[in-house]
Amino acid sequence: MQRVYTTEGVHPYDEVTWERRDVVMTNWRDGSVNFEQRGVEFPEFWSLNAVNIVTSKYFRGAVGSDKRENSLRQLIDRVVKTYVRNGVEHGYFATEADAEIFEHELTWMLMHQVFSFNSPVWFNVGTSSRQQVSACFILSVDDTMESILNWYKEEGLIFKGGSGAGLNLSRIRSSRELLSSGGTASGPVSFMRGADASAGTIKSGGATRRAAKMVVLDVDHPDIEEFIETKAKEEHKIRALRDAGFDMDLGGADSASVQYQNANNSVRVSDEFMRAVESDGKFGLRSRTDGSVIESVGARELFRKVAKAAWECADPGIQYDDTINDWHTSPETGRISASNPCSEYMHLDNSSCNLASLNLMKFLREDLTFDAELFEKTVEFVITAMDISISFADFPTEAIGDTTRKFRQLGIGYANLGALLMATGHAYDSDGGRALAAAITSLMTGTAYKRSAELAGAVGPYEGYARNADAHQRVMRKHAAANDLVRTYHKNDVAVHKLATKVWQEGLEIGARDGWRNAQASVLAPTGTIGLMMDCDTTGIEPDLALVKFKKLVGGGSMQIVNQTVPRALKALGYQQEQIEAVVEYIAEHGHVVDAPGLRPEHYEVFDCAMGQRSIAPMGHVRMMAAVQPFLSGAISKTVNMPESASVADVEEIYFEGWKLGLKALAIYRDNCKVGQPLSAGKGDKGESEKAVEKQIEYRPVRKRLPKKRPSQTVSFTVGGAEGYLHAGSYPDDGLGEIFVKLGKQGSTLAGVMDAFSMSISVGLQYGIPLEFYVSKFQNLRFEPAGMTDDPDVRMASSVLDYLFRRLALDYLPYEKRAQLGIFTIEERTAQVNGYDESGSSDDDGVDLDTLRSTVDSSAREARESEEDGDDDKRVGSSTELLELRLGKAADAPLCMTCGTKMRPSGSCYLCEGCGSTSGCS
Repeated sequence: MQRVYTTEGVHPYDEVTWERRDVVMTNWRDGSVNFEQRGVEFPEFWSLNAVNIVTSKYFRGAVGSDKRENSLRQLIDRVVKTYVRNGVEHGYFATEADAEIFEHELTWMLMHQVFSFNSPVWFNVGTSSRQQVSACFILSVDDTMESILNWYKEEGLIFKGGSGAGLNLSRIRSSRELLSSGGTASGPVSFMRGADASAGTIKSGGATRRAAKMVVLDVDHPDIEEFIETKAKEEHKIRALRDAGFDMDLGGADSASVQYQNANNSVRVSDEFMRAVESDGKFGLRSRTDGSVIESVGARELFRKVAKAAWECADPGIQYDDTINDWHTSPETGRISASNPCSEYMHLDNSSCNLASLNLMKFLREDLTFDAELFEKTVEFVITAMDISISFADFPTEAIGDTTRKFRQLGIGYANLGALLMATGHAYDSDGGRALAAAITSLMTGTAYKRSAELAGAVGPYEGYARNADAHQRVMRKHAAANDLVRTYHKNDVAVHKLATKVWQEGLEIGARDGWRNAQASVLAPTGTIGLMMDCDTTGIEPDLALVKFKKLVGGGSMQIVNQTVPRALKALGYQQEQIEAVVEYIAEHGHVVDAPGLRPEHYEVFDCAMGQRSIAPMGHVRMMAAVQPFLSGAISKTVNMPESASVADVEEIYFEGWKLGLKALAIYRDNCKVGQPLSAGKGDKGESEKAVEKQIEYRPVRKRLPKKRPSQTVSFTVGGAEGYLHAGSYPDDGLGEIFVKLGKQGSTLAGVMDAFSMSISVGLQYGIPLEFYVSKFQNLRFEPAGMTDDPDVRMASSVLDYLFRRLALDYLPYEKRAQLGIFTIEERTAQVNGYDESGSSDDDGVDLDTLRSTVDSSAREARESEEDGDDDKRVGSSTELLELRLGKAADAPLCMTCGTKMRPSGSCYLCEGCGSTSGCS
């Protein structure tokens, strides 16, 4: 072992400045305290969010007790010392000095957020609990009732521990086949119903995240059509029940009646089937008992049904069976038939995978070049630690433990790719961006397998290697050959690719002689919670979510900031400091780069994000996945987002191109597909267009008319010498319902325009548009007549409309809403001047409200007010919610069950920026 980050004789902890912080995490919606621990110790450069996540998620011991961990040192020592002790015990280190170097290097990297193990390592290693280190599991089920019931049991135990599992149900005979007793079989879809109910019950029993599971069915199974349409039909049910008045929202009282919602579904397709789709041929559905063809169906029609269901509800995803098994290192032992819930881990049934991810931004030098040599050395340390963990790990079932110890599957990966590409001036959807991503991924996997071969020489290859040696070597050669096909464009990817080529050549030579220690080395996981722990801007292989993000403040409150990678990207593109500052200021105001001052249009693509004004095209995501897939042992956790306007044909194209480009798995999500749910209009002529056989349920506001007799008031006013009258009518139970404005002579153009304007506002109020919305839009409008008024509460007005809506706000809005709009009575302003009230200020005299607020000595309150944007319902708790305000529409993401914050996409799962909870298994 050689030192890379550390200095001999100096402990890593002594090189940083430590500080004590208080962690108090509240529910964003109601303000209740979810978690509190004061005086925790972290390095000064750790962000508030990372400190909160690690303290609440990973510190062990009862909160408030002396046994509770209170320092990052304790957490890292608990894990690292366990790894080192077991490394020594199992013969990994030649000398005690080697073990010390390993300990110091691992400690330094974890403390400086260079990489992180997956969550189960932090939960369990070094504690009195079972030493479970894996987050990803694959189960198996056979065509017997005993096996099916055992599936329920094993899945439940895995869910209980907060992990997820996947399995393939294709061995279960179809509902079109007979049982040995002569009756008809139930079929796999019926058994899915029981497993789904079990998962839902365990979820509601107190788990911190949902029961994550993947269910796979082969495309030649006779029940495949029922499987494809399972979740789409349930979405139809959700919509119908909601329309009937049932509470079908997330976690709603009546939502438990909906089935199949706790699993991701995927169809496993073969090359034979995809070629039949390509040629519009027939495809046989085969009996599970004897393999005979039960029915021949049109391949293209079946493929269309897969795409149609995914278009409607995002399920099923698709897995490409022949591609997966062509890259399988252990085919003599068994086929790969399923994946974990997030689709990145694919290997033998009854197995598990231990994950760890590197923070790619830690390898970007000041001159914006990628430090390939440092990356290589870091991967060597991390993969060594990951392999040691299998030597002492516990597993949820005996079968999973046996398979994992025999094949030692690992899943090293990375996060922050999107940030790295932007910082180096690469568009995510560009040849240069894909070349750099491919070179880095190739170097990572090549180094991992090279170190695996070196470990095999020291402590022996994995137990199943001898039987699978030829296949394993064949796959290694496939990886190396794919590396040779990478086309480079820039000094960064050229340097990385050159080193990757060298590493693959050396690894092949060592492996041919000594074998390999691990049947699998790399995957690309969602990196949800651990991504927050490492302060990553982007997760896994994902691009940036948006250019403006939400950030919590240490003193409380929050603010929005422009991504820190933007200035580095502009520098990489050759812009000067003054230009960079102007562009950043523009992004802060507008949320995008279109028409930013001084930014050349050809550089816009560098700042394209997953969502927002310029979002990356769906095929751009697919092309990036295809660029890195040949350099991964497993697959990629990623969902390809598609716009709401995408058609079923677009989904078909994505799924078909995924097969052509050599992906192992693919899932899509069409915006709002679970909000405005399209329904089938029934069986029509096959020649009809898609629009002819689909209809959209539309939700319209209902007009609440005023009663014949209603309370009202009339106000006479003068603005800049022009006289007029404002008549306002209210609902008997409170609330403004109509206005009439008399201004100008009867029959004049001005009088006619004001009558039409009054009717328009009145109808809008009766349809439910809040008065505060109108006030925020019309106050401060400037046009003649303007000037002094005869109203003591509104002394100056910039126009008649400015006066009218300030007067209406004073008469009909509560103080809290007026305070946010900066509208106060003369008594309230007097109280503020005299120091009696700190709730707000008035800008009636032309005073800029934001400037006045900035004098208040409370940075937290200032940041919070900047997010509220004039509406107390628009409080921002995450980057997703900030993006909703920017785009003016709701994002398709669930609320966190722990803290109430809206989650953000992370791979094929969701991540809570507030508390670190994830909806997946990693």
